[in-house]
Amino acid sequence: MKKRILSCAVALLVSLTSAGCGLLPDDEAGTRTVRIWLMRDSVSDDFLKRFTDAYEKEHSVDLEITFQDWTGIGRKVTAALGSDEAPDVIEVGNTQVAQYAETGLLYDLTLESVRDLGHEDWLPGLKDPGNVRGSQYGIPWYAANRVVIHRKDLFARAGITQPPKTRAQWIEDTEKLNGDGTHGLYLSGQDWYTLAGFIWDEGGDLAVDEGGAWTGALHTPAALRGMEFYKRLQALGPGPKDADEQTPPQADVFAKGDVAQIIAPPSAATAIQKRNPALKGKLGFFPIPGRTADKPCAVFTGGSDLIIPEKARQRDSAIEVVKALAGEKWQTDLARTMNYVPNKPSLASVVRNREATAAMAAGAARGRATPNSPQWAAVEEANPIKPYMTAVLEGEDAERAAETASARITSLLANG
Repeated sequence: MKKRILSCAVALLVSLTSAGCGLLPDDEAGTRTVRIWLMRDSVSDDFLKRFTDAYEKEHSVDLEITFQDWTGIGRKVTAALGSDEAPDVIEVGNTQVAQYAETGLLYDLTLESVRDLGHEDWLPGLKDPGNVRGSQYGIPWYAANRVVIHRKDLFARAGITQPPKTRAQWIEDTEKLNGDGTHGLYLSGQDWYTLAGFIWDEGGDLAVDEGGAWTGALHTPAALRGMEFYKRLQALGPGPKDADEQTPPQADVFAKGDVAQIIAPPSAATAIQKRNPALKGKLGFFPIPGRTADKPCAVFTGGSDLIIPEKARQRDSAIEVVKALAGEKWQTDLARTMNYVPNKPSLASVVRNREATAAMAAGAARGRATPNSPQWAAVEEANPIKPYMTAVLEGEDAERAAETASARITSLLANG
């Protein structure tokens, strides 16, 4: 069957003007068309062609795929969920599932996920945010996370023969890398996603659900220990205390050639090498070290889940599409094509020969997502975590600054 890939504009025009298939369920019109929204650039053209060609042939359906942009996607998905023209499958950011579930317009996939999709082996950073109040609304699709990107040549010059496995060794190695015009590490003062990993590694959290009421948790002893380590690490380099990793872009700083390490997704290596081609072949990747050598640091897991609207016209067919995309065959293909982390730690072996993706996969096994409150987006918009970090790095009392930030987070989670 003919594959149909529509632009956002064409899809909107069809939904507004169609007098045929848009007004009748596809099975009543004599065809079955599964309408899918994917985020732009989440998959390559060659992967999409392989999947759609194979799936349509095996299942005798048409896949109508529309690409969406991240800008404004929250409002667009919410509107679609409430309409009679809701798509059948939607790719969403893993941390967005809770806000869409809050509408009451998502189909509960708990039974399907338990029965057929091996939910017990999903990455926690994709699985947990897809689960809202005990119901699985989001099915994990793919993940990506931060690693340490480093200069192999500078490590060798400093006598470091292998990447550090513990925080203590990481600090020691970074100190060795400082000197002779080299900065051991560049870490901005407001890189709060990296801070979150250190907090989780200590057993703390950014916010906690206490009987249905979310409260900020930066002032807890565990969270304060995470901040203390961040402060110690950040002091080993020239990163600004009052800016995040995009001000200036840390990839640009690294590309200048005098920095040995940054904490970033492996995709940053492309930007680095484009800006400084002399670094090609000199970059390496390793998981962010943990407190002990037996496991890397917890990390923030970014990525996507797949959801099905309650009003999906082709619900049964949509479930089958999700099962295929989340299943081993197409997870393996997607991971190798896009250098993503597959949705299960048991599939990490499919990227073991790819240094950057393998480093991500090791960290993703201990990955987490931001607090699973539908109001978390309000916290990120106001972001009291950033000024808290700057205050501590500039010498203010950490506990007092954390209590102020926690109170602000509590207010935002209560009021949105």
